[in-house]
Amino acid sequence: MNRYILFIVILLLLSSCGNIPQQEKTEAIGSESVGHPQVETETSFPFPEIPAMLTQPEERKAYLLEHYWDRFSFADTALVNNREVTEQGFVNQISLLADGATPEKVIRESLKNWCSRFMPEAQARRVMMQLADDYLYNPNSPFYNEGLYGVYLETMLEVLPEEDARRSSFDFKLRLLRRNKVGDKATDFTYYLPDGQKKSLVATSVRGNRLLLVFYDPECESCHEVLREMTADASLAEAVKAGRVTVLAVYTEGNQEAWRKGLADMPEGWIIGTDRQKVKEEALYDLKAMPSLYLLDGQKRVLLKDAPLGQIREVLGLAVK
Repeated sequence: MNRYILFIVILLLLSSCGNIPQQEKTEAIGSESVGHPQVETETSFPFPEIPAMLTQPEERKAYLLEHYWDRFSFADTALVNNREVTEQGFVNQISLLADGATPEKVIRESLKNWCSRFMPEAQARRVMMQLADDYLYNPNSPFYNEGLYGVYLETMLEVLPEEDARRSSFDFKLRLLRRNKVGDKATDFTYYLPDGQKKSLVATSVRGNRLLLVFYDPECESCHEVLREMTADASLAEAVKAGRVTVLAVYTEGNQEAWRKGLADMPEGWIIGTDRQKVKEEALYDLKAMPSLYLLDGQKRVLLKDAPLGQIREVLGLAVK
């Protein structure tokens, strides 16, 4: 996110004036996008008017977030589809919610205000739910935040009627999200070696008290890129050879022929197996993007969940490439 945009928003909430000048409103809207259709309008994001009696930064920030969408018309499809207003407004909101200084009560109130307002409008519902998925749940997003996404899912379950069929989808996502959290023991599963031997995660021997668990698909192009990078990583190969880390790569799809065909390309010293689709079928791990990398300790406790390779290399203390 453009730091200048967030800085303008913070200036707005710190301002002693309750009314936000139109020029500042316009400046607060940036151009970031995840590719939603754009409808040209001259509208700027309608920030709430912060009461002049609120003079402390924390009070003003809380009011801004809890009333963030009060003046936004979710029934106005042209406004909803204007990504430079709607999308940038959302980005500014989640940036403040995830700044590490916002109380949980304020986070929940802000998201409840947002969700309860967009839910009755079909187009707004589609756009807003997609924004939440794209920004908070996509591991390739710079705003990826499982904790905030989990609060969003809890909020949706709170505002949806009990009879609403969509509840099952949100409930499933929330339960999946809560599995294999950092600090938890990783869910056990069975995998099979190329010679047919049956193994389990819990019984896998770990050298160096570090297990890099790689869920992959050799037919996935992004997997190829990451696996090529890992294969060419001399410091990772040296760490495996020296017994400082164990790598377990598990194929999660159903094409056993494709898996066997790709075995020759896998790095030496890795444990390679196939789970015969059990991880996906039983939703044991949240495999929203492949490859999915987990770093565990020797007791199979999660140290890093669905982490980028660079972060894993840093935690393992591998040489800078």
